Amino acid sequence: GDARVRGQTGVVSERRGSYPFIDFRLLNNTTLSGEIGTKKKVKRLLSFQRYFHASRLLRGIVPQASLYLLDEDYLGQARHMLSKVGMWDFDIFLFDRLTNGNSLVTLLCHLFNVHGLIHHFQLDMVTLHRFFVMIQEDYHSQNPYHNAVHAADVTQAMHCYLREPKLANFLTPSDIMLGLLAAAAHDVDHPGVNQPFLIKTKHHLASLYQNVSVLENHHWRSTIGMLRESRLLAHLPKEVTQDIEQQLGSLILATDINRQNEFLIRLKSHLDNQDLRLEVAQDRHFMLQIALKCADICNPCRVWDLSKQWSERVCEEFYRQGDLEQKFELEISPLCNQQKDTVPSIQIGFMTYIVEPLFERWAQFTGNTPLSENMLNHLRRNKAKWRSLLHKQHSSSRSNDHSGQVTGSQEQTLNEEETP
Repeated sequence: GDARVRGQTGVVSERRGSYPFIDFRLLNNTTLSGEIGTKKKVKRLLSFQRYFHASRLLRGIVPQASLYLLDEDYLGQARHMLSKVGMWDFDIFLFDRLTNGNSLVTLLCHLFNVHGLIHHFQLDMVTLHRFFVMIQEDYHSQNPYHNAVHAADVTQAMHCYLREPKLANFLTPSDIMLGLLAAAAHDVDHPGVNQPFLIKTKHHLASLYQNVSVLENHHWRSTIGMLRESRLLAHLPKEVTQDIEQQLGSLILATDINRQNEFLIRLKSHLDNQDLRLEVAQDRHFMLQIALKCADICNPCRVWDLSKQWSERVCEEFYRQGDLEQKFELEISPLCNQQKDTVPSIQIGFMTYIVEPLFERWAQFTGNTPLSENMLNHLRRNKAKWRSLLHKQHSSSRSNDHSGQVTGSQEQTLNEEETP
């Protein structure tokens, strides 16, 4: 069932609730056969496993499978990778393999140490590690895209952005901790379907948040629930923890893609008027929101091999939703029709209308640093490669037509795809 934690602020913080039957067809069974399957999946459906595991951790019982039961060669390679965690070509997929699927926990522990946050906030290392494990385990590993590896990738990107001189010179330890925590938890407990899907299937989360930033609100509240359950910040003054919780919410809610124009317009205004004052907490927080938005959608700005993997993963998640909608005779959502929405066409549209405008403004803010220039160069090259692949798809489609002609319906589809 749905469980919530009501804190002293009066804010309801969610823990994993029981999603409707229709969601779990997608989450737990990629073949959509309708079978729940294993006992483990039943536990997840009943929201039991999450609480049982957390209670064991809170009683101090060490999990049977250690996070670090790895071959020494793997540990050595993982440590070597961490020494280059600030490099933009950091391969999060390789790092996840080297850490035995614990990239998020390992990365967070390292970054909290590198940034001096453990010492500054007097954090208990065991409690901190347990909290990171809770976050990592609340991601759904069966999601092709919205999983803990995506969270680790966004966290690594955020670390790179926090080191940009224009921002780094003004950041406080609190800013850095908020930035890293928000990046790590920004998609926690993501069900692998989007907000319109939750709304049209009358999901309880859509009702709870009145169809506004449904997923982002859930990610935030789930994070607050885990933060309170872990008691990681219990030693800090009440007003400090309340402020951290609210700022985490403000950061995570900024990742709602429906608010993209709102943030772009505000950023453009600040840059045009040159009125950003980063010594002011409010302006620093706004730029942390922008940094998180960039980190969340930075895949097209990575090297091609990494970018392509992420593109294929996110489209696979879209297609799974489309298959689910088709199975239950719902209207197939935009970008989710595998027969019509190709990976190249989806990516070209995404880069053109969402990614490029944001990263061009980010480069303007940073002063066109080497990192910003590098990201924009990758973005342009990757977009050109997708255009090339789209052209090949169209050529193949034409040559495969039995009559040797492109039919009227095919021509219409091609024209639509040429204009993302």
